[in-house]
Amino acid sequence: MALSASIQRWTGLPWSQLGPAVMVGLGHGATHWVAATFYLLLPWIKDTLQISYTNAGILVAVFHLAAFVANFASGALTDITGKRVLIQSVSLTLGALALGGASLAWSVLPLALMIAVIGATNNAWHPAAISYLSERYPDNRGYALAVHALGANVGDSVAPLVIGAVLGLLSWQNTALVSTLPVFVVAFWIWTALGRHEAKKTETIKEARKIPYLTELKMMFQQFQLLGLSLMSGFRAATQVGLLMFVPLYLTDVLEAGPMMTGAGFSLMQLGGVLSSPVAGAWSDRIGRRPIVVGGLALSTLVIAGLAVAGNQLLFVSGISILGFVLYGIRPVVHSWALDLTSKSMGGTVTSLVFGVQSLFSIGVPVLSGVVADQFGLQSVFWLLAALIMISNLIAFFLKDSQT
Repeated sequence: MALSASIQRWTGLPWSQLGPAVMVGLGHGATHWVAATFYLLLPWIKDTLQISYTNAGILVAVFHLAAFVANFASGALTDITGKRVLIQSVSLTLGALALGGASLAWSVLPLALMIAVIGATNNAWHPAAISYLSERYPDNRGYALAVHALGANVGDSVAPLVIGAVLGLLSWQNTALVSTLPVFVVAFWIWTALGRHEAKKTETIKEARKIPYLTELKMMFQQFQLLGLSLMSGFRAATQVGLLMFVPLYLTDVLEAGPMMTGAGFSLMQLGGVLSSPVAGAWSDRIGRRPIVVGGLALSTLVIAGLAVAGNQLLFVSGISILGFVLYGIRPVVHSWALDLTSKSMGGTVTSLVFGVQSLFSIGVPVLSGVVADQFGLQSVFWLLAALIMISNLIAFFLKDSQT
């Protein structure tokens, strides 16, 4: 009880009011469960289809290209219609259907089509979910978005363990099919639990808009701080995508880890974010966003450089565990920082801007990393990723905090 009371005093948010944030965080975890399943299955997909690292990178690029295209509509649709819960539920359902469809793909082309749907629905989730939480918890935005990010980290950390275990029993195709079941359950749960308030909330959102959408959109794109923050987040996300793709490949192809060890290592990288996200989010509500982001990016640069010289499974897994703690911990702080800079009626659109830039930067990195891996070896990829995260750190250093 004492610990619970201390947490409530520090965050400023009673447990009784946290239910919707936990529910949306669970849905976020389901979207990341789908994406993590794809990334973890990639080495087995690569072997089955007999494709190169470059072609595997193209499949990952398709994911992020589709996510980028989806951003053109998802944020505006969220802010104009106000159907945030419906958009979340539909995104989860379509993503699960696409993952199931990927299990039936017989060649690269239909597989790429299913991956595109997964990428589009994965990104369509964020404007609806993040703007929903931002409006519902305006005074605890960093903490609420940290709970949202916590869900993602739980999904990212649990999925590799479960999928790695199932892969020891089933083919990758059957594993993908089985993994869709919890996603359907969560999608239905969110709609039934939160959807009944959707119509009333939609009318409130429409009444709250005092400035026409296009006028606010123009004002948003004139903010240097927001554009710089989006650029910084783009380099950070590109680094993260490279890690998601090449951590499993490095473990299996270089360190000769089996499915269980690969899943465990991948899971530990995500587990760090589970521990650090709530602390970073609540702390940023108190001291500002910039110190958390700059410190996390600086440490991430050092750790990724260390991965390039880690020569055994123990060192490598230890390194990615530390990396997950610092890199994933700052994710909700970046999103809170962006939302601090805009009006509450534009939450979906500003989220689309940030995630759109992230997706744009993430399109080329898998292919570039694949070429580097084919030409110079997998170890060289981590030097490339260290350079990308260093650029992100430099941009963040010159941005002003939203609370100053």
